[in-house]
Amino acid sequence: MTLLDGKATSQQIKLEIKAETDALIAAGKRAPHLAAVLVGNDGASETYVAAKIKACEEVGFKSTMHRFDASVTEDELLKTIADMNADESLDGFIVQLPLPKHISEDKVLQAVDARKDVDGFHPQNVGRLTLGLNTFVSATPAGIMELLARYNIETSGKHCVVLGRSNIVGTPMSLLLSRNTNPGNCTVTLCHSRTKNIEEITRSADIVIAAIGKPEFVKGEWVKEGAVVVDVGITRVTDESKKSGFRLAGDVHFESVAPKCSFITPVPGGVGPMTIVSLMKNTLKSYNKEVYP
Repeated sequence: MTLLDGKATSQQIKLEIKAETDALIAAGKRAPHLAAVLVGNDGASETYVAAKIKACEEVGFKSTMHRFDASVTEDELLKTIADMNADESLDGFIVQLPLPKHISEDKVLQAVDARKDVDGFHPQNVGRLTLGLNTFVSATPAGIMELLARYNIETSGKHCVVLGRSNIVGTPMSLLLSRNTNPGNCTVTLCHSRTKNIEEITRSADIVIAAIGKPEFVKGEWVKEGAVVVDVGITRVTDESKKSGFRLAGDVHFESVAPKCSFITPVPGGVGPMTIVSLMKNTLKSYNKEVYP
C-alpha cells in the first residue's frame, strides 16, 4: 500500500509555481493576485481561507482578504463582487462557502465574473467543463487528477466509482475521469444517497473517489484488493483520547480499507493540500489568460 501524499506533492507544485512567479517578477511584471471573501466566523471557513492566503505567500502571489460580519446584506456582498470583477489588478477571487442563510449562494456565485472564477463554480465554466473545453476546473477534482497523474496511476479502462454527486466534487470528478485524457478514460459509476446496492457497486471499483460527506462510510469489506482509494471527506468526530476532544476523519474507514489498497490518500494530508495548490494553478492560469484570452 502506497500513500498518495498530497502534502508532499503540493509542496513540489508550489515550488514550480513560485519559479514561474519569480520569473514574471524578474521580467518586470506584476505578481498574480488572488482575493478571498469571507463572511461570518465559521471556524472551518477561517481555516480554509487562512491556508489559501498562506499558499499565496509561499508561491509569491499577492493576496487580498475581504471580511464581512454574518449580518452583511446580499446587496452589500454583490456590490463588493462587482467591484472585484472590475478590478483589473485582480486575477481571481473566491467567495468562501457556506454563506449565511439570508444570502443566495447561487446568486452570489453567478455574480462572479467567469474570467475570475478560479473556484470553477460559475455556470459558464461548468458548461465549458461539460463540453471538454479549456476552463477553470473546480479545485478539488483538479487536485485529485493532478495527484493521480503525479503518481502515474493507470486509469484507462478502469472502473471508477464516485461516491457523491455534488456540483463541487462528485459531478465534475465523474466528467474528468470519463474524458479521453490521461488520467481519464475510466468507466465511471456515480453513486449517491438513492443508489441501491452501493456496497456491491463500490466493491467492483478499481478506483474509488469517496466524497459523500459521511465519516468512515466506506468500510474494508466495500473495497476489493488492489483498489485505488481517494478520500475527499474531512469531518471532526468525537475522540476523548485526544486533547482537543476530537479527531479528523475521512469518508473512508482508513484502518480497514488501507491494507487492501494499492494506493490511498490519508486524511488529513491527502486531497486538502492538492485543492489549495489547484486554486493557485487556476489563478496563474487566469493571470496568463489561458482560458479567456
